Amino acid sequence: MHNKKFLVTALFAIFALVLAACSGGSDDKPAKENEEGQEQSEGKEGGDLVVAVLSDAATLDPQTATDVPTAAVLVNVVEGLVTKDENDEIVPALAKSWENIDDLTWEFKLQEGVKFHDGEDFTAEVVKKNFERILDPEVAAPRAFLFEVIEEVKVIDDHTVQIITEYPFAPLLAHLNHPVGVMLSPALIEADYEGMKAGRQPGAVVAEGPIGTGMFKFKSWNPDDAIVLERNDDYWQEGANVDTITFKVVPESGTRVAELETGYAHLIEPVQPSEVTGIETSGKGTVDVTDGNSLSYVAFNTEKAPFDNPKVRQAISMLINTDEILTGIYDDYGQAAKGPLAPSVFGYSDKYPPLAHDIEKAKQLLEEAGLGDGFKTSIWTNDNPQRIETAVLLQQKLKEVNVDVEIEQMEWGTYLDKTANGEHEMFILGLSNPVGDADYFLTQLFHSKNKGASGNRSFYDNPEVDRLLDEARQEIDEAKRIELYEEVQKVLIEDAPMVYVYHQAYLTGVSNDIDGYWINSSGHYMLKDVKFK
Repeated sequence: MHNKKFLVTALFAIFALVLAACSGGSDDKPAKENEEGQEQSEGKEGGDLVVAVLSDAATLDPQTATDVPTAAVLVNVVEGLVTKDENDEIVPALAKSWENIDDLTWEFKLQEGVKFHDGEDFTAEVVKKNFERILDPEVAAPRAFLFEVIEEVKVIDDHTVQIITEYPFAPLLAHLNHPVGVMLSPALIEADYEGMKAGRQPGAVVAEGPIGTGMFKFKSWNPDDAIVLERNDDYWQEGANVDTITFKVVPESGTRVAELETGYAHLIEPVQPSEVTGIETSGKGTVDVTDGNSLSYVAFNTEKAPFDNPKVRQAISMLINTDEILTGIYDDYGQAAKGPLAPSVFGYSDKYPPLAHDIEKAKQLLEEAGLGDGFKTSIWTNDNPQRIETAVLLQQKLKEVNVDVEIEQMEWGTYLDKTANGEHEMFILGLSNPVGDADYFLTQLFHSKNKGASGNRSFYDNPEVDRLLDEARQEIDEAKRIELYEEVQKVLIEDAPMVYVYHQAYLTGVSNDIDGYWINSSGHYMLKDVKFK
């Protein structure tokens, strides 16, 4: 397994990219020597940073979004009360401190003098307004369940706010770090409600121009082409270095690599595992590898036959060798999953082993389910190359037990809509865990109340799992919470609503022309400190 967060050093000398217009211009400062005696240029403020990405954002309303491509962009525009640092620790953001007043009450002291990009003040009333929007059934934010425990947001004074919960809720701080829990301008929220009154969809006005307090401001969005951000020169903390960031949609992986090597892009994500060596030896960039806490999975629609039968789901799970996928498709970047949770997530347990790869047992289970002669089905995926390869591998494996699988690939937004509506039979998807707690991950993927767009696209419904999850989120004692999550994982391994395939490693191509980039364990680009050399 690869170490978390490291740069693979290029084998050739670093040189300046010839396309100065794309790289933010030349550096007029004199070079200095590093500890090894090699020339090293100082960072240069300004310039236009280009990030070539696989997929466009699905929306630019952070409070109704569900996808990583949206959050990866907006983390640089909007902020929440708390955030996580490079060590994955919760640290202050728009809240400078907090304390438990009692078992049900958290009090937050807010940063003073903070303004939104439209000049609106950030105050306790704004915090209240944002959580009311997130929890508003008319808005129907898919991730509202993260904060459904909140009974009241109470304004104490302009810069003090209390969050009062229905019951003691241990993961509240972790939930506040989720991309849905960010603060939008109160004027923008009002404009969005006016849009809803006029018949527009919730979030439509916000998506036209998100307004936060972050170090970058939204400038433009040309769907399926590019999103452009510009530096917020009035940022309440030390500001960003580059002038603009362009997130350019480049679906073809080879084209992204070419853009890195010619200077048309300074960051490319994702890099395919097979491309790492080429970038390493190009002399024009390095590959940043960061272990994530996400899960890549193959899921079943448990409301549709034959996948409403646990024996069928178990059989297919036994046909998939996750170690083979990790090595053959991901070149051993990341980690084969043993269950739904990554080892870095609170509540993870390896007490119960995964279903073993066993072709003969799989055949026996299909016989017992009355499907010994096989059946026809389909598997859906988006344009992610590894997911496509996984679908092909699964198609081949299921042929061994006379299951005929048709692969259907579709555009990202359509894919999310159709799987949310339950139109699929099998599908391949992933989920990141910015919260880092089992409650968010397991509740979203498996609780029956979250069927569809809220995350449970398997349409899984198990009263025992619901009970255990509800009990765990109300338990303050960490040891007891872990025991409850162990029981949940035991049921989920046995019941097999999905095949737990892989915990992703994020591979980013980084131009030798920049410094200061990192990506967090949820796949969000952290660009505040990026500088051109």
